[in-house]
Amino acid sequence: MCAHRSSCPRTDSPAPHVVAAHPEQGWSLLCDGSIVFDDTGELLPDGRVIAPHRAPADRLVVAA
Repeated sequence: MCAHRSSCPRTDSPAPHVVAAHPEQGWSLLCDGSIVFDDTGELLPDGRVIAPHRAPADRLVVAA
């Protein structure tokens, strides 16, 4: 899956890096095969889905 010489971190590792970014479409492909969406959701290589985990709007800080 990954073309660089050292092996990529596994999906459960905290440090996979972006291989292809498509901010205009709202997603990035990581070197471990995961797809990360701008809404914080994820699609893992094995087909599992991680739902978006955004903070509720009432807990966001607003600049004055």
